[in-house]
Amino acid sequence: MVGQAFQILALEPGFIVLNKGSGIGFHDELQDDQRQLGLHSLLQAYCQAEGLGQVYPVHRLDKGTSGLILFARSQRAAAELSEAFAQRQVEKFYLALSDRKPKKKQGLIVGDMAKARRSAYKLLPSKGNPARTRFNSQSLGAGVRLFTLRPHTGKTHQLRVALKSIGSPILGDELYGGSPAPRLYLHAWALAFTYQGRDYRYCQAPQADASPFGWSLAEPELAANLAAALAHKKES
Repeated sequence: MVGQAFQILALEPGFIVLNKGSGIGFHDELQDDQRQLGLHSLLQAYCQAEGLGQVYPVHRLDKGTSGLILFARSQRAAAELSEAFAQRQVEKFYLALSDRKPKKKQGLIVGDMAKARRSAYKLLPSKGNPARTRFNSQSLGAGVRLFTLRPHTGKTHQLRVALKSIGSPILGDELYGGSPAPRLYLHAWALAFTYQGRDYRYCQAPQADASPFGWSLAEPELAANLAAALAHKKES
């Protein structure tokens, strides 16, 4: 990775695909009166140094979330790709770990979202403009469950709130009641989309770590889970 911030996985004429590190915010932040560069600024500086030109944001990941993120290389590409996200034409798959057994092992989580306390959100029983998340889960042993998540919408904190709502907050997600952990165990795993008439598909497994409940527990299950997720990606 460039530092621990990102790794470039694909460099296409219209876009760049990154593997983002956990703990890297999207925007610049002020910490102890020092400016900390966010992902966008770090990538822009790298691209300028390498003669790759401007980059334009298309979507975002939470600071604690690792994995695949897409940047456009022109305003025209940014408009086209952003529209694909807005029209839900981009297939997204995530992985998460929890040490709490869910109310159900698989299904669809649907509900409106509203702001709660401390910058958090909550899931409501109403369905006026709902967040929709399909999931399945399996035990990895050691008291940890692996969740494969496919969001059909793109609400703020959607996946974190969805798992909390079924009694399985994500490991490391203390804002939503998750058990303390070295990081937020949420990873943007796969992207599939069409750009200028060509289909693209990217998959990036999370980096294994030394934690006893870390991603290394999930490694044997990832390939099979992705195949199953893609086979059912057209489900609503």
